[in-house]
Amino acid sequence: MTQEEARLDALRELNLLDTAPSESFDRITRMASQLFGLPIAAVSLTDRDRQWFKSRVGVDHWQIPREKAPCGQVAESCDVLVIPDFDKDECYRDSLLARSGIRFYAGAPLITREGHTLGAMCVLGTEPRAITSQETAALTDLAAMVMAQIELQHALGRIDPVSGLPNRTQFIEDIEDLARDHPGEQRYAILVDLIDVAQHTATLRAIGPAFTDDLVRAATRRLRRVVGPETRIYQIGTTHLGYLPPVMGEQDMMAAAARIPTELGKVTGAQETPVVIRAAIGVAPFQLGTDTPQHVLRMAYSALQDAREADRGVGIYSASLDDAHRRRFQLLADFPQALSAVDQLSLVFQPRVDIPTGGCVGAEALLRWSHPVLGAIPPGEFVPVIEQTALADGMTEWVARTALSQLAAWRTAGIDLTLSINISASNLDRQDFPARLAGLAKQCNVQPDRIELELTESAILRNGENALQRMEELRSTGFGIAIDDFGTGYSSLSYLEKIPADVVKIDRSFIQGLGDQDRSLTLVSAMISLIHQLGYRVVAEGVENHTALDMLSELGCDEVQGYHIARPMTATAFERWLRDHSRAAA
Repeated sequence: MTQEEARLDALRELNLLDTAPSESFDRITRMASQLFGLPIAAVSLTDRDRQWFKSRVGVDHWQIPREKAPCGQVAESCDVLVIPDFDKDECYRDSLLARSGIRFYAGAPLITREGHTLGAMCVLGTEPRAITSQETAALTDLAAMVMAQIELQHALGRIDPVSGLPNRTQFIEDIEDLARDHPGEQRYAILVDLIDVAQHTATLRAIGPAFTDDLVRAATRRLRRVVGPETRIYQIGTTHLGYLPPVMGEQDMMAAAARIPTELGKVTGAQETPVVIRAAIGVAPFQLGTDTPQHVLRMAYSALQDAREADRGVGIYSASLDDAHRRRFQLLADFPQALSAVDQLSLVFQPRVDIPTGGCVGAEALLRWSHPVLGAIPPGEFVPVIEQTALADGMTEWVARTALSQLAAWRTAGIDLTLSINISASNLDRQDFPARLAGLAKQCNVQPDRIELELTESAILRNGENALQRMEELRSTGFGIAIDDFGTGYSSLSYLEKIPADVVKIDRSFIQGLGDQDRSLTLVSAMISLIHQLGYRVVAEGVENHTALDMLSELGCDEVQGYHIARPMTATAFERWLRDHSRAAA
């Protein structure tokens, strides 16, 4: 990139060109005219092919061609320029200014902190004159005052201080301005995620913040090649750039957006770090004056995340996908109230039957949520969402307390069985979890050995040694341990050897194929044999027909659970089922 291109980028990033007059700049220009006793003064910015006046005194027009304009020379030399008499200067005697009657010029450079010269603070006269060293110093001070005013505008929260790009606040204000000028017009907002979170975090640890700063600057230069020099680029977030393309059709807009990942893929980070940049683009269609700027940003972020999760370069906002995300967020927001309500959460119980005897040896307690507005929420929808948050502890405690109370009530009624409850990975993060669970069992007067704790393979592997330690503590207290959904996770044989479990539950996805697929039969047979050899009891989940039950019996499976035995039911219904089943088994 040439020095001139870098200078023009710095000028555009300041967003001064073609902006409205400002009294803060006009005040300095009037002071310059009075101080030098000259009729003309200006804050002149040097664009690619013109001089544009941010502020002017004694000049009717807003711009002049850059060719043979003294302020252009100031921008190139980065030094004070004085022309005592245009008629005697070989370069400027036939310039536009000379032909308009100008004889004297003095200009001091407007220099950014990075060393780019934006233009000049200049004074002009219609008579030849000299300039003293004190006047040169005064003109230089006036130029510094102009730059201080520019930096002050940055400090007002519209410009990012590191990249120099207009920020999210400016983006919002610009959409509001467009809505006032063009209400009802269809537009697009483009959001660019330069690097995914995991890669960015790893690079920050290795290099530091300089990587991010250089990445944003380099990406901005590359992005300009796609969007053009006239389109304003915003820094929406630390590694997020955005822009509002001019009015165009969706096909043209998407074609332009599709070029961005390839262009940004050529960017390297700080100190030419060989990091592969995989950008993701979010496109949000919106109508000026109808959609608020905040909603536009939210739609763009949603589209961007869809593109990142699907490993696509560009994603356009999808209302259906967004509704699903917002529903998950609502579930998270409403779950704390459900924990304290008396009529939202409940447990249902699905029996587990011993194959050789046909007797019911236990049941799995399953959580259900009846939302006051959304109705019944499937556990497969809300449980995985809750498990990823701090609410998982509250959910497990509610299930454990309710299950233990029910188990105590059944014991009083003469029903003696083992009850299984599910716990999540985050529960194993808590050092006090075994003690808290043991305390709950004691409060309910239930022996820990009547409770079996089910953990998935992924939960165990995620926590590593911590999980094994917690499981050892739980087992030593008397709780049973079961590995749930076996076969759907990593199924590492090394961890099977170490886990202090009693039971392994084969996932329903393998059981449902029995009788229809030879491969399912081979897999289930191998699983049962391996699990038995390692000393565990085997439970098959998802048994839905008599054929599967017979095949599992022939393979030596110990217990079964599924719709063929019974669907999950309330405590009262379970008691009736248990009485009927016991009579039938007898």
